[in-house]
Amino acid sequence: MWRAGYSPSLRMPGKMAARLCSNKPPGAQSPVSSQLSSSPRPQAEKQRRRREREMAILSKQHTSAGEETVNWSEKPKIVYTAQTPPGTKKDTSLPFPSSYSPEYVESCWYQWWEKEGFFSPEQHERLSHGVDQTFSLCIPPPNVTGTLHVGHALTVAVQDALARWKRMQGYRVLWVPGCDHAGIATQTVVERRLLRDQGKHRQDFTREEFLQEVWKWKNEKGEEIYHQLRKLGASLDWSRACFTMDPGFSRAVTAAFVRLCDSDLIYRSEGLVNWSCALQSAISDIEVDSVEVSGQTMLSVPGYENKVEFGALYTFAYPVEGHDGRVAVSTTRPETMLGDVAVAVHPDDPRYQSFHGKQCRHPFTNRLIPVITSTTVDMELGTGAVKVTPAHDHKDFLLSRRHTLPHVSVILGDGTMAPSCGRWLEGKKRFDARQLVLDALAEKKLFVGKQNHPMTLPVCSRSGDVIEPLLKKQWFVRCGKMAEKAIQAVEDGQLELIPQHYSKTWKNWMSSISDWCISRQLWWGHQIPAYQVELPESTTRPEWVWGHSLDEARQRAAVKYGVKPEDVTLKRDPDVLDTWFSSGLFPFAMFGWPEQTSDLQRFYPNSILETGSDLIFFWVARMVMLGTELTGQLPFRQVLFHSLVRDKYGRKMSKSLGNVIDPLDVIHGVSLQRLQEKVKEGNFDRREQLVAMEAQRKDFPKGIPQCGTDALRFALCSHRIQGDDISLSVAQVLSCRHFCNKMWQTLRFTLGVLGENTQPLGTIEETTPLGSMERWICSRLYSTVAQCEQAFDAYELHAVTSALHSFWLHSLCDVYIEYVKPVLLREDEGAEVQADADDSDTTTVRQVARTVLYHCVSLSLALLSPFMPFITEELWQRLQPFRPRPPGAPTPTSLCLQPYPRSTHLAHWHFPEEEKDFLMVQEVIRVARSLRTQCGLRKEKPVMWAVCSPSQAQVLLHFRSAVWTLSRISSLQLHCPDRPDWLPSVQSGPPPKESLVGLVDHTCQLHLYNQSGVNVDKQILQLSQRRDRLVPKLEKILRRLQGSNDSANVPDHDRQQMEIKVSALKQELEVIEDQMKALQETQSTG
Repeated sequence: MWRAGYSPSLRMPGKMAARLCSNKPPGAQSPVSSQLSSSPRPQAEKQRRRREREMAILSKQHTSAGEETVNWSEKPKIVYTAQTPPGTKKDTSLPFPSSYSPEYVESCWYQWWEKEGFFSPEQHERLSHGVDQTFSLCIPPPNVTGTLHVGHALTVAVQDALARWKRMQGYRVLWVPGCDHAGIATQTVVERRLLRDQGKHRQDFTREEFLQEVWKWKNEKGEEIYHQLRKLGASLDWSRACFTMDPGFSRAVTAAFVRLCDSDLIYRSEGLVNWSCALQSAISDIEVDSVEVSGQTMLSVPGYENKVEFGALYTFAYPVEGHDGRVAVSTTRPETMLGDVAVAVHPDDPRYQSFHGKQCRHPFTNRLIPVITSTTVDMELGTGAVKVTPAHDHKDFLLSRRHTLPHVSVILGDGTMAPSCGRWLEGKKRFDARQLVLDALAEKKLFVGKQNHPMTLPVCSRSGDVIEPLLKKQWFVRCGKMAEKAIQAVEDGQLELIPQHYSKTWKNWMSSISDWCISRQLWWGHQIPAYQVELPESTTRPEWVWGHSLDEARQRAAVKYGVKPEDVTLKRDPDVLDTWFSSGLFPFAMFGWPEQTSDLQRFYPNSILETGSDLIFFWVARMVMLGTELTGQLPFRQVLFHSLVRDKYGRKMSKSLGNVIDPLDVIHGVSLQRLQEKVKEGNFDRREQLVAMEAQRKDFPKGIPQCGTDALRFALCSHRIQGDDISLSVAQVLSCRHFCNKMWQTLRFTLGVLGENTQPLGTIEETTPLGSMERWICSRLYSTVAQCEQAFDAYELHAVTSALHSFWLHSLCDVYIEYVKPVLLREDEGAEVQADADDSDTTTVRQVARTVLYHCVSLSLALLSPFMPFITEELWQRLQPFRPRPPGAPTPTSLCLQPYPRSTHLAHWHFPEEEKDFLMVQEVIRVARSLRTQCGLRKEKPVMWAVCSPSQAQVLLHFRSAVWTLSRISSLQLHCPDRPDWLPSVQSGPPPKESLVGLVDHTCQLHLYNQSGVNVDKQILQLSQRRDRLVPKLEKILRRLQGSNDSANVPDHDRQQMEIKVSALKQELEVIEDQMKALQETQSTG
């Protein structure tokens, strides 16, 4: 199911071309055009962009700096070797490994989670923090034949993050796994296997024998997709796993068909469908790939020894009856001209005014065909006249209904020409017949010419066959009224589409929806529960009945025709239902519908559906229509669409391009050789294979490193899923693996300082931050929790991951742990350790620091758990021996069942002024470190002056211990030139003239004084280089500022921001000039 939809170009312009399909039943099921493309220019543009991307791959150099290869070195693998029977808890009392290893971390946990039933909604009753609310959703059921790629991994990562978050919030959570039987794909795979292994075709078996072979294959291979989902850490309730061909699900499909037939929402009629001659079956739009052809191109087609030419436009003439003139028409499908029933021209085209109402003589059938007018004809395309072939073109089919034209079928289901074409063509393959028709036209001097023609070729994704629109008797679903209800549900706010802009897309598509062909000429699938009725001595055309069983259908027929049941003979329709019909029932059939099961009553409607935006019509719309009609309720309250995943060249990840990345290859690592072997195993033409393999050589010259599940999930959720398409690179995932290692080393430090502690840690409620840095880090934690709450509620997962990454890396590790190390490791015991601890003793300071560190790490692991379940579980379990346990508190089991941190529980840790003030302190520390680097200082701790305003001095005084420790200075001198009377006890005199100066902002300068002296030449060079970098920046902003002054369209806020930047840059340049002047004077006097 998880694949992209087909978005072809249509032949006729204007309003009709803008609509995907018509409302008139049975309508055109697909917009595929078999003749002319309406817009060669857009198609040529697509082809041009595709060629550019291919050339970027094949070129020797990358096109941008962002296209760097993944640089990595093999990390030593650490393996968990303890004897742990499957399903038992992992032993975390073993020595803590020195570095992070995904293989070590991810072993054993999932089996334990699954065996303990942590993912079952029944465990909710055991939660001490449980709330009486339900959160349910289903996974978009992947095809049983398929394997997951990173696009699927994105769906899993997002859904699992939401499920784990809600479970930790105390909700009763049910996330149902499932698998789609994938009618065409599965049947094709099994047919190929039988041909390879036994040399037999499907027709060599009875239907029952073939289905036994399919079930045998499914039982052997069908669990592979579930294995991948487990490796991704998906917290699915496997006890409720649902396969769309299970007996219970099959009963639901039958019930749905019968109910819709009884409601006159399913009917049987003749309609034009997408037909695969290789499969000899109708297929859905989503199983049609759009192949761009830039011009005359030879392509392989199943069933043909030689390649077939496409991308050519053929022009031939029709003689006009009773007139000397001829009407020339252009087509890409000359073989279908035997089925032409009219010639269409635009009513305003002056070239054909005299032909309106005339008739043309068909050169081969001798029948007369009318010249009709239609505003849908593009006068600029080809000759401006088009042939009308309703039985083999979707747009022509609609046009024929307006003009009451006949339908003449000339191609059979196996792709050969029909007997009605005459003996010279009968039985010939359609593309072989093309040349015969052209030769015959040339012989009659009616062939005009041939030219290049960019076009979109509809190709069956399963067989590789070129789609043939054919007129067939099929079962259709009436969608009009159901679509109106679906539109109303969104407009009334009953159904929320996220992002909201999809609401317009939803309405536009639903307003022009066609009836849905649900017949498929296959053996594998849900056989249609409809029966053709044969009555004794009846001369009328056989009718159809339907029922849940053969007996019920017979009873219905007996009542309908007033005969005895035993006099009724029934013949079941051999066709099966479209796979999308059964998958459209998934949100309620998975709960046992039509039976009123307890699961259906508790968990339906689902809380949310999360899926790719490419499935909005093929799956989401159909679920909404069928769910509302069959259950009386919407199947879910919200739909969250995520963007498509593309490679770094902007190409959609597709098996047909060979650029898909198997998530297991990212998790475990893979060699370049194996990646190339996978491409060779695929069915690519030579150029596609060349491009795919070259992209791999460029991107992964050493293969893909082992990144682990947690890193992959975190990287996927770090993208703005509600925004533009996602360009995922392995380098991003590797960066997240480095983050995992940072988490690992943080725990090593934390466990080290906790292990030396003999006093029990206090709970969050008991812990009151004493010093300024404890208050700051606790408040940062509070703010991070609040950010996570807000972002999770809005489904902005990238904002959650960004907040957590920033807190752990930049607040906890870079600042707090670096600050607290001297305190906890008993280094540099001195005044600065306790300077702002309100005269508390050192032991208390250390104990509070340990407690704050513990809670920061523990709560951060809980916050990260929905995204990184394996590493957070591993590290959290190792913290448990130090966990403060109030009397009577239950013993915790797994992190995934712990309460998700709430800002209301941390309100006493919120100190907004501390956070605000520390922003300036961090900038002071940054500038101080830069000055140390300029001086070439390593271990020395110089004296530093801060020349600033009194308010800034007050802040620096409050955080002086952090400034001392993190800036690595021996003393901080505060000087306020504007207020010499400010706190005389702490204010010092002005800094030495030979100090190195750094600018914090327009009111604060740092002066670093190194008693051992500085390298004057080196300092002058560095300042000169700094000046050379700043001058162009200033000139650029000044030009922009001048432009904004000349324009009334620039907002005042933007203009003010530019003026502030100009002022800051000018001031910094002045400081640099002053420093250089002072250094030069020192140089000359020396």
